[in-house]
Amino acid sequence: MTKYADEFAHQFANERLGADLATIPKSDSMTFVGIFFVSFVVFLTIALCAQMVALPWRSWLPGAEGQKSLVGGVKTSVYTFMSHLN
Repeated sequence: MTKYADEFAHQFANERLGADLATIPKSDSMTFVGIFFVSFVVFLTIALCAQMVALPWRSWLPGAEGQKSLVGGVKTSVYTFMSHLN
């Protein structure tokens, strides 16, 4: 699990933030993954609850407006949220 989490953090940093792999310490990458997963669970919970009562949740989450799937909208929202943390 640690290897996957580390690879995920580096991939996210490269794709979304334009950071170099060598510049990210391991402790920072694990923190980054932790924030991602906690944010994903929180946003997914919001989206699932809103979906069950037929509320327009996509306008509540940043970046999810153009997504068609629930998981895709939540994932995009987490990426948008995390890009604002820098």
